Amino acid sequence: MKGIDQLLRTNRTAKIAEIVLVFGVGGLIIWIGSLLVGENVLAFQGVISIANIVALLLVWAGLRLRGQSCEHFGFTLQFKGWGPIWKTFLKSLVVFLAATFAFVMGAIVMGAILGRPEQADLSVYEFLKGNLPVFVVSMVSIYLTASFGVEVIYRGFLIHRIEELGGGGKGTLYFAVILSSLVFGLIHSGWGLTGMVQTTFGGLALAICYLAFGRRLWINILAHGYMDTLLIVPLYFAEG
Repeated sequence: MKGIDQLLRTNRTAKIAEIVLVFGVGGLIIWIGSLLVGENVLAFQGVISIANIVALLLVWAGLRLRGQSCEHFGFTLQFKGWGPIWKTFLKSLVVFLAATFAFVMGAIVMGAILGRPEQADLSVYEFLKGNLPVFVVSMVSIYLTASFGVEVIYRGFLIHRIEELGGGGKGTLYFAVILSSLVFGLIHSGWGLTGMVQTTFGGLALAICYLAFGRRLWINILAHGYMDTLLIVPLYFAEG
């Protein structure tokens, strides 16, 4: 009988089950949490953070069972000198600009389709207005569970697993990039249809950059953090 590490590496059903487990458990937590917190938007953001953390733990568990580490996805905490750190920072700025451009293009496309200017519906974050303690906590959460967690799950984990399921090759890789971006857009359903399209476009840019820069996840994590900061900070200073 195959060991569990071999099973996860070679068995298609086991790989599919792992993907379903990661996203199914995360989705279940969000669904149950939404029932418990009702219309408390702030509490619901906490539920989403918990779902991300649990999904991350499941991804990590899958790697451990395979005998792998997070370096398999291109994430490492090993210090290799200040030169690589500066290069990572500069590349993250490039990815930030590319993903932001794609995000804006999503709004332009939706505006052209609907015949009127459209933007993502970020009204769910109105609790941030002028609330410094909540804003600080939100910013910390963004970098620890949103930027880090989302990039590990949607770029690192999901692209790799879909690619493995398809047996590798350029066609499979293209499919993995597109599907991961669509799933990334779907999880932003609370931002409205335009927000889903914008995040799909942004996710596509992030996925392409992830591959273009050698699957180095730190670059994406930082770029994602800059994007979320760009979205959240104006909400804190918004009037009303």
